[in-house]
Amino acid sequence: MTTTHYRTCSLCEATCGVAIEVDGDRVVSVRGDEADPFSRGYICPKGTALADLHHDPDRLRRPLVREGSSWREVEWDAALDLVAARLREIRKAHGKHAVAVYQGNPSAHNLGLMTYGQLALRSLGTRNMYSATSLDQLPHMLAALTMFGNQILMPVPDVDRCDLFICLGANPLASNGSIMTAPDIKGRLKGIQARGGKVIVLDPRRNETAEKADQHLFVRPGSDAALLLGMIHVIFAERLVRLRGERLAVRGLDKLRDAASVWTPERASKATGVSAEDIRSLARTFATTPRAVLYGRIGVCTQEFGGLASWLCYAINALTGHLDEPGGLMFTTPALDPVPLAARLGQQGGFARWRSRVSGKPEFGGELPVAALAEEIETPGEDQVRALITSAGNPVLSTPGGPHLERALERLDFMVSIDPYLNETTRLAHVILPPTSPLERSHYDVALAAFSVRNVAKYSGPVFQRGPDQRHDWEIYAGLFSRMQLPLGKRWMERALGKLGPEAVLEVALRLGPHKLTLAKLRAAPHGIDLGPLESRLPKRLGSRDKTIDLAPAVYLGDLPRLERAAAPAGLVMIGRRHLRSNNSWLHNSERLVKGPTRCTLLIHPDDAAARGLVDGATAKVATGRGAIELPVEITDTMMKGVVSVPHGWGHGRKGVRLSVASTVPGASINDIIDPARIDALSGTSALSGQPVDVS
Repeated sequence: MTTTHYRTCSLCEATCGVAIEVDGDRVVSVRGDEADPFSRGYICPKGTALADLHHDPDRLRRPLVREGSSWREVEWDAALDLVAARLREIRKAHGKHAVAVYQGNPSAHNLGLMTYGQLALRSLGTRNMYSATSLDQLPHMLAALTMFGNQILMPVPDVDRCDLFICLGANPLASNGSIMTAPDIKGRLKGIQARGGKVIVLDPRRNETAEKADQHLFVRPGSDAALLLGMIHVIFAERLVRLRGERLAVRGLDKLRDAASVWTPERASKATGVSAEDIRSLARTFATTPRAVLYGRIGVCTQEFGGLASWLCYAINALTGHLDEPGGLMFTTPALDPVPLAARLGQQGGFARWRSRVSGKPEFGGELPVAALAEEIETPGEDQVRALITSAGNPVLSTPGGPHLERALERLDFMVSIDPYLNETTRLAHVILPPTSPLERSHYDVALAAFSVRNVAKYSGPVFQRGPDQRHDWEIYAGLFSRMQLPLGKRWMERALGKLGPEAVLEVALRLGPHKLTLAKLRAAPHGIDLGPLESRLPKRLGSRDKTIDLAPAVYLGDLPRLERAAAPAGLVMIGRRHLRSNNSWLHNSERLVKGPTRCTLLIHPDDAAARGLVDGATAKVATGRGAIELPVEITDTMMKGVVSVPHGWGHGRKGVRLSVASTVPGASINDIIDPARIDALSGTSALSGQPVDVS
């Protein structure tokens, strides 16, 4: 007899509703939930992988302890005792900063990790906290902190009501949206066009979103700040500023005008490759369209001027009256308000309150840039990293300079990985503590609902009950940190909250939230609850004491000379890309998602290929000062001349990995050749885009 369970897909930021049909202990089918008020039946190909992850024979169920190059299973109590003892020893001998933490992207999709996990990890008191944040959205969070007073206050496009959507350095049709929780983004962008609006994409590649847009303009990697300054120059020069002065107070307007005054469209054109006339046209169209939004994402963040570009994305929306207005860039009203919750978890924000020990990289939100992790392990001295906890992450594949980090991890005194797979990173751990699958735990989008294009709330219970030999992430943390005898761990983790589960935190947060929901109400609405469209929330929502928006924070003004000195590289530069059927490095063990043509290829413009004697389907060597990888060639005019593209997350051929499907899939890791020293000097974010390369 089959039963159907309704829940949210937790594999990407779209949070699509799914209907999962189950027969006994097997998933029969996964389809879109047509009754979900947010996704309305939409589901992307990744949704079916929920079943693949759950039934994957390679997924670990019991703790593993490494002995040389072999592994043995142990009981949970023995594993937790061992890990806690080793971490205690290292903290006692070398201090609390000798233990480091790395958290991967899946943490944001996990109720237990967003509550118990953060409480536990923050209780370590270490300054050596690292995560995928500095490989992803840190520049947007920094802009939110300095402009709006809180790092979580990142506004999102009101795509359901806008008439002009300008997309800069993003590909939402492949990513399903990013810091823009928007299921069926393809349908939502079609809706803009159906009501007579326009979609414009600026990107070094004519990507999947650009193919469906009304206009696409090539823009040189790393030049987004120059483009935006050129547009702002036009807005000031042609008196197109439309501040919402009757409701929003701003400061720094004159400073922003002065910053843009030297960036004429002609100067910006030389830096970006976008014509001066197109820059003027973009600025005029954006400023004069009543309901318009400019959205910048991963390409904006992961470059040498990601801090400046992210600031200017928010500033230009505010300058033209498109901030906190319907159809523009707006703030959500989530049922669980993460702002007070983050403060309780020690994540209220802060920038450069301390710097990394070796190279002086700035702290943000209590974390250091992951580009500093390898050197903090390798460099002797006080507070040298000697132990590492990895949680839901695979930094050997997902961070720049993967081989260097791999060598550094091998030098650690102790490493524990909380992860369900023996992958490129966890194979180097001394102990692996595997959590349950997404279908064995309850779900609520603590993080992603805060960046939703519509206010919604949905709770899902587990589809399957965990086995007696399994543990949820939060149970692992509760057991581990109570054993470590830390003040917070001893008091909370296992004795009190550990008996109640993350639902206890969720219940309190919902009741205190703006919609005054309860867990009982959410359980009674398995398809989710529609809480309405985005609302104007400023100035009350601002975290600044004077409730004003800073259009020109000093940290950015001080970085402008670096942009003015920048010169376009003479040779080829490399950008990444993603695919709808992939998600970083952790879905490649699903056969249905990786089958078909090879996707880890080098995209190159025909002229660039001809100049190097490359033909379609041949093998190319892509080299930097960090090494070289070999990839099949795809010659295409979708690439801007002078730019090549390699996808990230591939390269599962390392010895000792237990990924029976992924290990057979062709591909190489782009991070093997990306220089970890290339960062945005302002924010510390890794400059993944615009890496100079030689192709032969």
